Amino acid sequence: MAAPNLLNLTTATGKTAGLAVTTSATAIVSNAAASGKCLKINTLVVANITGSTATVTVDVYKNATTAFDLIYQATVPANSSLVIIGKTETQLYLEENDSLRLTAASNSTLEAVCSYEDLS
Repeated sequence: MAAPNLLNLTTATGKTAGLAVTTSATAIVSNAAASGKCLKINTLVVANITGSTATVTVDVYKNATTAFDLIYQATVPANSSLVIIGKTETQLYLEENDSLRLTAASNSTLEAVCSYEDLS
């Protein structure tokens, strides 16, 4: 099934996802193959929950085959957060069979929150 025409939507549902980021690339949001949907990513914020500096990589995994980095090994200061995608600066669309993934340099250091719209 094809992604919906954004000018002729029937449903737009706001959602929020959270993820404890690990050293393995893990999706915080995925759009299934043949979903008939488009996911609009509005915000992605990564929080460092430790007293030491941490790094994060965020990629878009296109068609479940190829990763394209949005940010690579970005520093997240201790006890702080980093806005990767902000609603006023940048939004991102995930087409069918695409995912937004995060990878940390160390386990148990980062948490992420993503707000998005499920469009169909």
